[in-house]
Amino acid sequence: MTDIVGQAAQPAAATVRPVTDGYRRYAMGLLLVIYIMNFVDRQVVNILAEPIKRELGLLDWQLGAMTGLAFALFYTVLGLPIARYAERGHRPYIIAVALAIWSGFTALCGAAQNFVQLVLARIGVGVGEAGCTPPAHSLIMDYVPKEKRASALAFYSMGTPLGSLLGMAVGGIVADAFGWRWAFVVCGIPGIILAVVAAMTLVEPRVRKTVSDLKAKAPTGATFQQALKVLSAKRTFWLVAFAAAVKAFIGYGHAPFTASFFYRNHTEEIAELAARFGLQSGGFLGLSLGLVAGLGGAFGAFMGGAIADKYGGRDYRAYVSVPAIASLITIPIYIFAVTLPFASFAILTLSLNAVLGTLWYGPVYATAQSIVPPHMRATAAAVMLFVINLVGLGLGPLAVGVLSDVFAFQLGLGEAEGIRWALIVSALAGVASFVLFWMARKTIREEMED
Repeated sequence: MTDIVGQAAQPAAATVRPVTDGYRRYAMGLLLVIYIMNFVDRQVVNILAEPIKRELGLLDWQLGAMTGLAFALFYTVLGLPIARYAERGHRPYIIAVALAIWSGFTALCGAAQNFVQLVLARIGVGVGEAGCTPPAHSLIMDYVPKEKRASALAFYSMGTPLGSLLGMAVGGIVADAFGWRWAFVVCGIPGIILAVVAAMTLVEPRVRKTVSDLKAKAPTGATFQQALKVLSAKRTFWLVAFAAAVKAFIGYGHAPFTASFFYRNHTEEIAELAARFGLQSGGFLGLSLGLVAGLGGAFGAFMGGAIADKYGGRDYRAYVSVPAIASLITIPIYIFAVTLPFASFAILTLSLNAVLGTLWYGPVYATAQSIVPPHMRATAAAVMLFVINLVGLGLGPLAVGVLSDVFAFQLGLGEAEGIRWALIVSALAGVASFVLFWMARKTIREEMED
């Protein structure tokens, strides 16, 4: 497939310097911690949604816009030019600067006095976080051998559930003790320190052959148009991207409203359970949901990568078969969880949903990175994330919020039942994800790069 863009577009002046096993483990660990902070700062707002709503007098659609659309628009759009720069720039520096920016804006969320100010601060978080994953994916592909790529990307993707765990737990506990504003501050400050560590210790393995090559003005990689030309010929890429976007639509759509669902439908039981552990409702719910999403999600992400590497080496169709089957199974499990009469059983059931709901991370991102030549990897990651996050993060929370308001006020079900039915209806979108993943089985073996 490299013939499509021509040999002149290949980064001939660049080589990849191998790293030691010890440094690879360190770098992967640091990138995981950075991605954990990415999701701490992105998801902490979810456990704080209900107190923010009450204090600022917001509707559910505004919560959806604040947690999803405002963040996603800038996150997705800026991800593309940043990824283009990452194809030739110093990727660790890009990640470090991005980390400092999104962490600072997370802390500023605590100073918001109204809906507009909070939206603007969340936009700032999105601007910063746009510079994290595309260069990180590209770095990981240079750090690890091909046969371990799905596992490595799944390991990195464990930052999603683990960051959600910390964001929910820390956010809930700090909010109970000091208010929701201080929860943003506590979650934002550590990232600024971590940015310095990343800038000083992450190695850029991409080097030039000669000093004159460093001064060369000729492009060292494919243009964006050439990269899109390659991707446009890869039917598998688009099927997988939109299948993952549907998964993200469900996951991101549910995230801001899960705590609200329990607050509204299981108020007394949550208070009783919290009292048994010496906690207030916010701290208990944040810790419980965080553990469910974090531990279950991390296990699912790890297993998804391990399964894909084990069976994908024999047949690339395993990369899409695993998330396809998981997408279908999660639907009845989730509906069962939100219709249970007891909060404790519902939370336990959601742990199984968390495992199955993250199996797609490793296989999907490995497909995006392996389906194009090396000099297009950051761009491929950014394009995939553009689709996933614009559909999933941009529309998911907003759609669930609108559905909740419709069920609650237009259909007269009330806020408690309104949010329950909004979650149920949105979960049914998993059928579309299954179909798209399964369709990709027809082309993935022929379209993957060697």
